[in-house]
Amino acid sequence: MELLRSIPELARLRGPLFLAIGVFDGVHRGHQAVISTSADHARVANGTPVVVTFDPHPEKVLRPQAAPHLLSATKHKIALIRALGVEHLLIITFDKQFAATEPEDFVAQLVNHSKPLREICVGHEWSFGKNRRGNLDLLKGLGAKSSFDVVGIPPVKINGAVVSSTAIRQAVEKGDLAKAAEMLGREYTILGTVTHGDNLGKKIGFPTANLSAHSEQFPPNGVYAAKAWVDGELYRGVINLGVRPTVSGGKAERVLEIYLFDFDRDIYGHDVEVHFLKFLRLEKKFENLDALVQQIRQDVQQAREV
Repeated sequence: MELLRSIPELARLRGPLFLAIGVFDGVHRGHQAVISTSADHARVANGTPVVVTFDPHPEKVLRPQAAPHLLSATKHKIALIRALGVEHLLIITFDKQFAATEPEDFVAQLVNHSKPLREICVGHEWSFGKNRRGNLDLLKGLGAKSSFDVVGIPPVKINGAVVSSTAIRQAVEKGDLAKAAEMLGREYTILGTVTHGDNLGKKIGFPTANLSAHSEQFPPNGVYAAKAWVDGELYRGVINLGVRPTVSGGKAERVLEIYLFDFDRDIYGHDVEVHFLKFLRLEKKFENLDALVQQIRQDVQQAREV
């Protein structure tokens, strides 16, 4: 997949261009409908489909104190979009200067640098431009003036519920990972980079990989049976998500760590994608390390049977 980092780079792609535009946090079934529709239309017209998204999430710039927890930070989002078979991805830097762009000016840039622009495909409620003034109706008017088509994808529903990033965040936060998976069209996963911890796990016979998560939306604290992708290979394991009350010394820092079964490699600095298979138990404070080790053995046995 080719990554583009500025609108002028569209000029070197073979036209006509079909743009699927959105924030696409989580790359859920609704987002997939936008992306696949654009790709289908491009295929029929022998055009080039391009997915267009933004980094960081616009709310991080516009309302940082109220910004949502990300389902997929940019690195993870790129991987998820690549997995859909997308060949061209334009990532526009979203900063205060870009946020001040009038919607008409943003579209004019797309038109001017596409050779030519044939279609823009967006979700039905997509808004854009300064003060979020741009919407589907405005976009259709601009399309009529500049000779490109506009497609608004209606909401995707599952069991009567509209698929949205907000609904998925709520499901994950409650621990309803089955509902989240239904809306995502895949299992909910978290991508993280392995960082150095306190090596306690290694000392007690269960070396864990501490993950600095790129995502921000976590399920409830607890112990989970899990699987993880490490350098393209799949492993089973046990996740502990929480404050590790037995060994934390009263610190309230939330830690995501995974013990991988039958694994003995140095993976510091590597990216690991984890999937929460099954909730096993709540975190609890044990009287001593021996009691903790005994419980971990039980967790491992239970997780191997999942």
